[in-house]
Amino acid sequence: MEPKRKIIVILGPTASGKSELAVKLARKINGEIVSADSRQVYKGLNIGSGKITKKEMGGIPHYCLDIVSPKKIFTVVDFKKCAEEAIENIFTKNKTPIVVGGTGLYIQAVVDNIVLPEVKPDWKLRKELEKKTTEEMFKILQKLDSERAEKIDAKNPRRLIRAIEIAKTLGKVPNLDIQCPSWDAMQIGVKLPNKILNKNIEKRVKKMLKDGLVAETKKLRKSGLSWKRIYELGFEYKYPALFLQNKISKEEMLDRMLIENWQYAKRQMTWFRKDKRIKWISKENQAERLIKKFLK
Repeated sequence: MEPKRKIIVILGPTASGKSELAVKLARKINGEIVSADSRQVYKGLNIGSGKITKKEMGGIPHYCLDIVSPKKIFTVVDFKKCAEEAIENIFTKNKTPIVVGGTGLYIQAVVDNIVLPEVKPDWKLRKELEKKTTEEMFKILQKLDSERAEKIDAKNPRRLIRAIEIAKTLGKVPNLDIQCPSWDAMQIGVKLPNKILNKNIEKRVKKMLKDGLVAETKKLRKSGLSWKRIYELGFEYKYPALFLQNKISKEEMLDRMLIENWQYAKRQMTWFRKDKRIKWISKENQAERLIKKFLK
């Protein structure tokens, strides 16, 4: 039996420096990068999604970025297809795939080769659910599938709608069907002290606003997106959208974005901590040592 091919995964909470680390590592190990971020797949979501710039890529090819219109719903099934194609493409060049991101389910789908249920969108149901608050949707999901409700991000309307849709179609969200992946994955997590991470988040949010996040949100609206759809694209767009509608002040927009970002980083860490295979690092050279050993 021939040895399994190997992939590297760099994960961690928002503003932990994953993308920068991945580029440095890609240079050292002849790697190319697959982005695992549920919003960076969308075109035009550059500032608010913290998308890596051409300059920051430093000539390293990146896949699964900027591939779909924000008018479309992009699911984890779509991401898995994109990531698998990219990984195979990288292998054909005799390079090492490096999957980078903070969307836990996307990463798990690739690492564990999860077979996800193909459930088509139920537009009538979605319309009904969209009128409800996240709290109301969460209660519906609890009744339909208490197990899924325990694991879901209860503040994410998109995820709640999708989980309810699947639960109504299949009786409940099925247990993830894990099949043997065709590669070995080493997962490296970037962990910073809370104080530093919170500072990074603050710096990042302020930079987003300075770089034109409000103008980017305005552009999304002009391109034909409803305010509702803009809210679904995440809190980095929700609060500038509320500000543009004069529903909150500039100060409130900044405060709310900071609080949401801190809470989001906490939720990401809660998800990642469940996976005991992740090797946590705080310095670049620790990652290098682990990778060197793994790729031997």
